[in-house]
Amino acid sequence: MTSFAAAYPSYESTAILDELRAREYARLDRTGHAYLDYTAGNLYAISQVERHLALLREHVFGNPHSTNPTSSLTMDFIGQARRAVLRFFNASPDEWVVIFTANASQALKLVGESYPFAPGDRFLLTFDNHNSVNGIREFARAKGATATYVPVRLPEMRVDEADLTPEIERVRPGQHNLFAYPAQSNFSGVQHPLEWIDLAHAKGWDVLLDAASFAPTNRLDLARWHPDFVALSFYKIFGYPTGVGCLLARNEALGRLRRPWFAGGTITVASVQGDKYYLAEGAAAFEDGTPDYLAMPAVEIGLQHIESIGLDIIHERVRCLTGWLLDNLTALRQTNGQPLARIYGPPSTDRRGATVTFNFYGADGRAIDHRVVEARANATNLSLRTGCFCNPGGGEVALDISGTELASCFRQPEHETHLTIDDFRLCIDGKSSGAVRVSLGLVSNLADVDRFLAFARAFGGR
Repeated sequence: MTSFAAAYPSYESTAILDELRAREYARLDRTGHAYLDYTAGNLYAISQVERHLALLREHVFGNPHSTNPTSSLTMDFIGQARRAVLRFFNASPDEWVVIFTANASQALKLVGESYPFAPGDRFLLTFDNHNSVNGIREFARAKGATATYVPVRLPEMRVDEADLTPEIERVRPGQHNLFAYPAQSNFSGVQHPLEWIDLAHAKGWDVLLDAASFAPTNRLDLARWHPDFVALSFYKIFGYPTGVGCLLARNEALGRLRRPWFAGGTITVASVQGDKYYLAEGAAAFEDGTPDYLAMPAVEIGLQHIESIGLDIIHERVRCLTGWLLDNLTALRQTNGQPLARIYGPPSTDRRGATVTFNFYGADGRAIDHRVVEARANATNLSLRTGCFCNPGGGEVALDISGTELASCFRQPEHETHLTIDDFRLCIDGKSSGAVRVSLGLVSNLADVDRFLAFARAFGGR
């Protein structure tokens, strides 16, 4: 602890989170669990669940698509949740609208299917986007637009602006062009510059920001930054409820979207015999069917929970712990002096989040199968994540899997419609097809990190 305190003295200022863990997340230490998967999902506080349960016990909630008393009460709580989201992100209701979705993926799909792509338009995105962003390319291509990827460069897996700038500048006035990137990569932890928003706007691009990995431990001030669309999952910020996310959209940008269908709750009038429908205004046109209205009060409760702690404290806690993890993980050596771990992303806390992805390597220089690492972690009650984390571009760059190898694999007749992970490993000559990811968050502590480092040393490190 002494060397840690000397290296990261500001950690002491986050002691409130240790008290919070003991009070609200005691199940972690009671069950002897080390949770290191915050990028996949945050943990909920007991008080969040208790407050939500009390509301459900005290009130009668009804389907909001009516004006009866129970429906009206539900609408009140949904309205409160919308306002809470806007406050949390410092987003003016005059500029922004909150569209509730099932998760960030559904929010991204709303943009992809509704964006007015046409022949000659462009969809620009970085290599390290989540698959829910990558999938938008299929909408773009189906409408005749071009999808272009900007690479990330090893070793830090950042975008070289010499690669980005020419692509940003290559637009034709009067066309619809969408630029999408993660504020924080869920693979490497790299935090891409929010300044890209203004850079892209200046050249006539709409900007879609995936903030799912960024928002849990970083402040996103939408009075300062003005992307056109922001996608979020609330369980990644405060754990409960799952199944609710949102698309934050600027009103001006929302007006450019064209929905390809209509559903219950999205229209003012629809006719069978008249063969006509009229979409509702604003958020209602994008919230398909009945929302998860019983969960909406829990969204406001969760945001209040994070606000009561302070994002700045959470950010500083994970910055210190991530630094300590990186310092020690990069120092570990195999018995022959070779590095035990190869990190895919920045080796320091400079412009990066608390997501650390790597592979362990044996003394023979071969990667230790990430599935073996996960199995051993599971046996010690340690929750981490392995694979490519729905981020194939980041994985391909990190693991040195070339486009030629991939094209050859996918062209094989037997892989036309079906490809298993074992088939894929054969295609790439036995190269590692995944990595190990440790991610820190809200109530991570030094004991969690040190426990993981002890686990890592068991793979031969010293």
